[in-house]
Amino acid sequence: MIPLIAEILPVAQEQLLSAFIVFLRVGAVVVMVPGFGEQFIPQRVKLVVALSFTLIVAPAVATDAQPLTAQPSLFWLGEVITGLALGAILRLLVQTLQIAGQVAAQATSLSQIFGGAGGDPQPALSHLLTIAGLALAAMTGLHVRAAEAMILSYDMLPPGRMPDAALLADWGVANIALGFGLAVLLAMPFVIASLIYNLALGVINKAMPQLMVAFVGAPAITAGGLILMVLAVPVMLEIWQSWLVAVLSDPFSVAR
Repeated sequence: MIPLIAEILPVAQEQLLSAFIVFLRVGAVVVMVPGFGEQFIPQRVKLVVALSFTLIVAPAVATDAQPLTAQPSLFWLGEVITGLALGAILRLLVQTLQIAGQVAAQATSLSQIFGGAGGDPQPALSHLLTIAGLALAAMTGLHVRAAEAMILSYDMLPPGRMPDAALLADWGVANIALGFGLAVLLAMPFVIASLIYNLALGVINKAMPQLMVAFVGAPAITAGGLILMVLAVPVMLEIWQSWLVAVLSDPFSVAR
């Protein structure tokens, strides 16, 4: 038995070290990935999720991670940076919903309705969109697509070397610009409604200066915002979901 254990031990050590190297990248992604990386998720749960993803990803990328076991630990830093870069792009998906909710809430005076209780201070509409988006993503196989994106990252950003800073910068700026553009697009129905409301309020105030238009208009914009929220949020989530699928299918290019 002892000779058999002596033969197996070096192989097991090498396999465990290879899995640990994969865990460095996967763990960095899990910290920021939508759904699994939220602030209200306990750290122990995140650790279990990272280990579970490692068990899924490690066999698929064993040939890529194996040569790194013979390299000094300094080379492993690139794995953490790569994982954080991929996780940051995926985290941008949630930030887009939050920004869209902030713009919509400020435009239609819905900032103080329902009360957000998320990890980050945000308007109630942002909290509603974020939770709905995460639920929609989970129901449409977020865990499967996230694992695919992690495996794909080993083809686009090979292990054993630091990611190209210029490439990461261009990639990040392009995705951030696209995210902000999508956020404004999602909130545009609320912005248009706010513009029409303020124009109408200005005309009424000009025609009837003695009327307290603010007292008349405040309930109207609140009610209109709630009705518009019921009508627009499903469409907003559908558009966001299509972007989510596009990004997870090919996270290393700007999805259009």
